[in-house]
Amino acid sequence: MVLAYQILPAGDKAVNVTFERQVSVAINHQIAQLQRQLTQLAVQGITGFLPAFRTLTVFYEPAQISLKALKATIDKALLDSHQTASSTVRRVHIPVCYDAEFAPDLKTVATKAQLTEKQVIERHSQPDYLIYMLGFLPGFAYLGGLDPQLATPRLATPRLKIAPGSVGIAGEQTGMYPIESPGGWQIIGRTPLRLFQPESEQPFYYQTGDYIHFDVISRAEYDHITAHLADYQVQTETVAETEVQYGA
Repeated sequence: MVLAYQILPAGDKAVNVTFERQVSVAINHQIAQLQRQLTQLAVQGITGFLPAFRTLTVFYEPAQISLKALKATIDKALLDSHQTASSTVRRVHIPVCYDAEFAPDLKTVATKAQLTEKQVIERHSQPDYLIYMLGFLPGFAYLGGLDPQLATPRLATPRLKIAPGSVGIAGEQTGMYPIESPGGWQIIGRTPLRLFQPESEQPFYYQTGDYIHFDVISRAEYDHITAHLADYQVQTETVAETEVQYGA
């Protein structure tokens, strides 16, 4: 079943394919399927895509494809993508060290959740988190599936500098800072990986629609990966959607 949607102009060279006003795994999958289908069609005049929580922005060149033709292409692609929807997803493993040096807010999250710090780490590293969208910073993944008990408000006063690779919680979401940035998320760990590699053909390890799994590593493992980062292979796997352990 194709979910209810609207196709609305977004300026003179883009349209928004907009679904219901909610954060939904089903909507995210519909957006990912639509983008894949349109990419495979390689329609002349479509120049790019920008997926978000409930919207896929499709950029196009009006001189090559009319708005009417674009809408018809999107309508057909939605129907075709539903009929050929994949039952598999990609899981990307991100190593994270929850050592005290990298987790200035772990105690705050534990106190708020009425858990020990060890229990917070266990609960945070258990689910597979769906990437709903990338934004705010290059490669900043907005992840769904956080254990509701770990939900913690943002800092009252944001930090001026958060180290790249920091993993944090803000409200009901968790995420990773790919580059150094100001921010108000509660920081509970850090990955040694370079999450944004602008010099690479593929600057990110992941994309919208993938699932992230945080693998707990020790400080010694963190230092080892940092020292041999060029040789480190990020573990990815294609799994049946039914195997995903989505948290919420």
